Amino acid sequence: MRNVVIVGYGMAGARLADEIRRRDPKAERVSVTVLGDESHHAYNRVLLSSVVAGSLTPDAVRLHDPDWAAKHHVDLRLGSAVGKIDRTRRVVHVDDTEVPYDALVLATGSRSWVPPTPGLLDGNGALAPGAVAFRSLDDCAEIVAKASPGTPVAVLGGGLLGLEAARGLAGRGCLVTVVHPVKHLMERQLDAGAGRVLATTLNGLGIEFRLGVLAAKYTPGDGLELDDGTHVPADLVVVSAGVRAETSLAEQAGIEVDRGILVDDALRTSDPRVHAIGDCAQHVGTVSGLVQPAWEQAAVLADRLTGVAPAARYSGTTVVTRLKARDVDLAALGDVHVGVDSVDDEVLCFQDPARGRYAKLVLRDDKVTGAIVLGAPDAAAAITQLFDRGLPAPTDRLALLLGRALPAENEASPADLPASAVVCRCNTVSKGQLVSAWRGGATTLSSIAEVTRASTGCGGCKDAVCGIVDWLAASQPQSA
Repeated sequence: MRNVVIVGYGMAGARLADEIRRRDPKAERVSVTVLGDESHHAYNRVLLSSVVAGSLTPDAVRLHDPDWAAKHHVDLRLGSAVGKIDRTRRVVHVDDTEVPYDALVLATGSRSWVPPTPGLLDGNGALAPGAVAFRSLDDCAEIVAKASPGTPVAVLGGGLLGLEAARGLAGRGCLVTVVHPVKHLMERQLDAGAGRVLATTLNGLGIEFRLGVLAAKYTPGDGLELDDGTHVPADLVVVSAGVRAETSLAEQAGIEVDRGILVDDALRTSDPRVHAIGDCAQHVGTVSGLVQPAWEQAAVLADRLTGVAPAARYSGTTVVTRLKARDVDLAALGDVHVGVDSVDDEVLCFQDPARGRYAKLVLRDDKVTGAIVLGAPDAAAAITQLFDRGLPAPTDRLALLLGRALPAENEASPADLPASAVVCRCNTVSKGQLVSAWRGGATTLSSIAEVTRASTGCGGCKDAVCGIVDWLAASQPQSA
């Protein structure tokens, strides 16, 4: 029996353990040891903004029940930080204990990046009083404890996570100001026009913005001095300025590292007995900071480690980014940083700032290669389907942008949707998983959500999940 040790019990490590046991349920081929440095059972980081907002409890975002490890023959060790990897002897060191491995998987994730703002760190390198990172369940608990209604809060970072945190805090009645060094929000996923419309929409929900400025100084209990000479009062500063891959273990062990731990299509590092997945891994086809690549990597690596499919390879992930913030519907996919004057692409843009709507569509050879859709969920659903399936866009482009046109090959019924089609992107739940859950007895929306977590993220897939449940109930009625 091969001994697989997984370092990291976050979303990637937990998913890999699940995938291995799905292929080897009785632990006949592979023994699995999971080493997690947090004291919590694995949880869904994608949904942490909902915990901050109060719409989900910490228990609701757990990926595993307390008895998961025992039921699935997994040696789970919580609060077990790995100090060193000995590749020669094939052991990892946890305190005074050595854990041997035949195959080692690094799923160490990423850590919050703290900008070099004077006063933001104390003398020991920890965040100063009143400043909290937005990365973990413990961070959420600390934020919620300090975020009473009327509290002035500054959020450092106007990217995806920063805005989700800001919306959650505004929903709690906090007076939120987002400080972002770029002149528009979510610059990785949005163009300037979409960033402006998004800022207007969020401003209407109680969030103020200071864009194109840097925090020059932090004073606990007072707030932030900005580099333009202005002041942002804040009893709480939430740091969400980006993340960095956690590569220290790999570096100490002499494994090749760049921005992350370098891996090939078999998810092997420079040491073929050591693998890496998730945020800590750097693969040419991966966008960092999103969960979908990690879960697809986990499936490929489980195929290989269990011997179910030794030829399995990971070739990259096409991702759709969604902002999970109440009262805001935003999807961005593909290459959106294409100008309207592009000679190789067809670029269409629609703006309606007063109603919080913005849509940009980038097409090449009649196929969607990029899109931003804000405030138009029907258009987002249709465009995402075209993008995912590589279908040609309808000839009436404007109708598509406005959500009034369906793809040329749109499914008349959920029956025609492929089993592999991702229905819930927040939790990477496919149609096939929904069907399996329904056949296993989860025959209502609430029970489907409990089993698969579909619709528990941004809620954008709720109608699609309901449609599949209704189709299953009509086409495959359960016997009495």
